[in-house]
Amino acid sequence: MFLLLRCSVTYLKLLQIEDNTKCFATYFYTIYLAISSEMLKFAAIFENIMADSAKTEQQFKDVLTECRTLFQKKLHDYGASWRILRPSSLTDQLYIKAKRIRSLEIKKESLVGEGIRPEFIALINYGIVGIIQLEKGYVDEVDITSDEALQLYDKYALEALQLMTRKNHDYDEAWRSMRVSSYTDFILTKIQRVKEIEDIQGDTLVSEGIDANYMDIINYAVFGVIKMSEE
Repeated sequence: MFLLLRCSVTYLKLLQIEDNTKCFATYFYTIYLAISSEMLKFAAIFENIMADSAKTEQQFKDVLTECRTLFQKKLHDYGASWRILRPSSLTDQLYIKAKRIRSLEIKKESLVGEGIRPEFIALINYGIVGIIQLEKGYVDEVDITSDEALQLYDKYALEALQLMTRKNHDYDEAWRSMRVSSYTDFILTKIQRVKEIEDIQGDTLVSEGIDANYMDIINYAVFGVIKMSEE
């Protein structure tokens, strides 16, 4: 609308010129300049969006790499002992981690030395473990090797990255304008939803399943790590 108004005003001014050929040539040249200007502005905006998306994707990958390194070290020490955990136990573990984050955010100090960032890392890894358990079920004895566990980890870490990329496309980096405390509250909300779904044995009417909530928990936790690294 603004572009058309500019061209129309220019055209009305040019109508006062006696030389019609010069008038129309100038008119269309003015249109060309106006369109070119708007296209350059759009290109700059698009370039910034693409740069922000690329930055987010790389930061997300860096956090997942850090989480994977810790996960691999714990596999070396304990093996895939988490295979014994039932879904409800994993949910409670997620709750403990998220609740501690919220407690530290409110109290502003930790008496045991560990801060908020390691808890976000734990939420990411436990979230991925939760999805693995949903796929394979729990067992009484560890039934997979460390290499197999890492393959499953990589599978769902990639799915989390792909989900973030799709959502980031739709929401245009909205997560960057959020407070870290909001990620915490959203994670706690997702955990509460998982508890409710577990209590009704997954018999939902309109809600997403437990796996979708785990994915959201992972992504919010990654955002928390990124934001804390930037502050």
